[in-house]
Amino acid sequence: MVAEVSLLKVRLQENVKNAMRVKDKAQLGTLRMIMAALKQVEVDTRESLNDAQIIILLDKMLKQRREAWEQFKAAGREDLAEKEYFEQQIIQNYMPDPLSKDEIEQLIDEAVEQFHAVSIKDMGKIMSALKPRIQGRADMIVVSAQIKVRLAGLSS
Repeated sequence: MVAEVSLLKVRLQENVKNAMRVKDKAQLGTLRMIMAALKQVEVDTRESLNDAQIIILLDKMLKQRREAWEQFKAAGREDLAEKEYFEQQIIQNYMPDPLSKDEIEQLIDEAVEQFHAVSIKDMGKIMSALKPRIQGRADMIVVSAQIKVRLAGLSS
């Protein structure tokens, strides 16, 4: 059985090589950090990651950078905040295009209809159906809040 080749991983590897060629140390450091995180997960799980799994990992890394950026800004550490912001920008380059609010609402409506959801009790089914389609393209906390509002409107 041939393992699925991750185009995202190939793109990352090529960009590491390019950053080395042009001697862009800041970008190279961030790309190596991403590759190290990918390698760590692959070693831990003993399988190659596909694009969807890589996006989940990148999304997690992006959230970590945002939180660190906010903490450094609050502490007045502009130098470290700037580094975190730079890393966010690099990671963001590998994320899929974000969904618009209308697209998210449309996906929620489709899931509500698919599961004939009528109350907040159906939220788990809707979230599990939407997660693979939305992961990395929208903040799942915001999506969860939108689903709650939608289901609350149905039950009243």
